[in-house]
Amino acid sequence: MSAASSWIVVPAGSPFPITNLPFGVGQPEPDSWRAWVAVGDVALDLAAVQAAGLFGSIDLPPQCFSERTLNTYLACGPAVWSATRSRLIELLTDHSIAKTLQTHLVDRSSLVMGVPIAPTDYVDFYSSLHHAVNVGRIFRPDSEPLLANWRYIPVGYHGRTGTIVPDHSTIPRPAGYRLADGVPTVGPCNALDIELEVASVIGVGNERGSPIAIADASQHLYGICLLNDWSARDLQAFEYQPLGPFLGKSFATSVSPWLVSLEALGPFRVDAPAQDPPPAEYLATTEPWALDLYLEVWIQSARMREFGMDGQLVSCVGFADMYWTPAQQLAHLTVNGASTRSGDLFGSGTVSGATPGSEGSLIELTSNGQRSFGLPDGSSRTFLLDGDRVELRGWAGNDPATRIGLGSVSGTVVPAHRSTASPRPTRHSNGRGD
Repeated sequence: MSAASSWIVVPAGSPFPITNLPFGVGQPEPDSWRAWVAVGDVALDLAAVQAAGLFGSIDLPPQCFSERTLNTYLACGPAVWSATRSRLIELLTDHSIAKTLQTHLVDRSSLVMGVPIAPTDYVDFYSSLHHAVNVGRIFRPDSEPLLANWRYIPVGYHGRTGTIVPDHSTIPRPAGYRLADGVPTVGPCNALDIELEVASVIGVGNERGSPIAIADASQHLYGICLLNDWSARDLQAFEYQPLGPFLGKSFATSVSPWLVSLEALGPFRVDAPAQDPPPAEYLATTEPWALDLYLEVWIQSARMREFGMDGQLVSCVGFADMYWTPAQQLAHLTVNGASTRSGDLFGSGTVSGATPGSEGSLIELTSNGQRSFGLPDGSSRTFLLDGDRVELRGWAGNDPATRIGLGSVSGTVVPAHRSTASPRPTRHSNGRGD
């Protein structure tokens, strides 16, 4: 169905043509959270559409679009997701009902968007070969950059959900133990970083003890969004042995407001790169589970905002060559019998490329603070400063005529809480990446 057939005028190049139809949760005024679907520059109130009986015989739970998250809808499963999407396309291309539905449209810019899901669990993977090699070369310059397990399993760790934050959030600078001139010292992070990631969202969960077969992944995965896993590299460097990241990763994870469904992404699924050695049987599939995505990182300093200067593009990278796919990640996540629930999500891990300018984190871009990059206001960066605003952007497909957008997600760094603020010691070069 082409965007031109919709009664909603979709501007050329919009990330949200009718071939996309991403869902989100927002409020047009305080305390009025409900679900919306984005079309061009507007959003349609899904709760109002359901209340008007326009979803017909689709087996939707009552008032499922009037809730604070999309979890109830996600639990309905692929048949309901597909029927709802098809019905929306019918409604948005039926000019006879346009006048009725126009009363339920708002400008997208008028909505305050929230986190569209309420995850019980969050997992962060480490699935970009280029990122793993880049980081390995920084910290093990005289050794093999990949650890022995990396090509056998999608390496990951369990994070926390309490600090998953929506678009436009402020990100207080985290504090904790880090080394200052070789001495463990408590204070604000000196090496604040970002991680450019794509999150996969669970629609239908599984029972504990019942692994999800990779062939069934599409029955459980709803879709994707952008994710920024903010990282305190100096805190992480001090704490990560022997149990891995803790305070360095738990203070903020930003997710974009619009969930793009796997059905919408169907035309952009491609074959994954060949894996060597061949994956174990539970990770093996012939389905095209890689996604033809394009991602960007933009940074804007406080001074740039003050003088009306746009953000600076510091990285752009493709996603199609990620070594481990969402289906493999899900199969590995549950192979031991772990359960998942509707609204859970897992991050791809930092997405990086093989060439300069395609790094998905500052630790790679600056070689752990050893070299800086410039911004248009004349300042330079190794890691983030207070006032810096980071925005991630993404879309699927390389052809502007047919591609669809993931939207964007941003966050602005603010000073550490006054109880942890202290003079910052000299920056050191010990950090970690994943």
